[in-house]
Amino acid sequence: MCYSHYFKIRTFSNKIGDNGAKYLGEEISKCVTLTSLNLSLGCYSIGNNGARYLGVEISKCVTLISLKLNLDYNYIDDNGAKYLGEGISKCVTLTTLKLDLFSNKIGGNGAKYLGEGISKCVSLTSLNLNLISNNIDKNGAKYLGEEISKCVILTSLYLNLNNNSIGENGEKYLGEGISKCVTLTF
Repeated sequence: MCYSHYFKIRTFSNKIGDNGAKYLGEEISKCVTLTSLNLSLGCYSIGNNGARYLGVEISKCVTLISLKLNLDYNYIDDNGAKYLGEGISKCVTLTTLKLDLFSNKIGGNGAKYLGEGISKCVSLTSLNLNLISNNIDKNGAKYLGEEISKCVILTSLYLNLNNNSIGENGEKYLGEGISKCVTLTF
């Protein structure tokens, strides 16, 4: 049993793969009083199974207030995004969420799943979502906007969808959803 309140792992390009993500997640979930988790796993060769393991184990961190999860340059697609969204949705005490999923293979449905998970974080006040260089289309942007609009106490939002395929209509849909976040201060 681990009684740490803060847990940070930051390395880059260690190719631990799905099994490494599973073992890491299992150990993190043993930290029963964890309030802050900063996990940087960029270039780790993590795919959908690794995302599933991390989502399941993060969902067990019931005291988590701050989550920073960096999974840049991995092999996560819509299914992996679904697992992450499901895990995050169980973290109802989260006030701060930073998800870096730069350069994966997340499409419109993956954006929808992430948005659905995020929208269930009823205490969320700060959201930083980096989805640069994925495969998100206008429907994915629409879903994200709709789901983010359900974060009724959100005061800070950073959303980066550069190098996707959302187009003008996607930007419009996204803007319509985000415009309903009346508590945003910047």
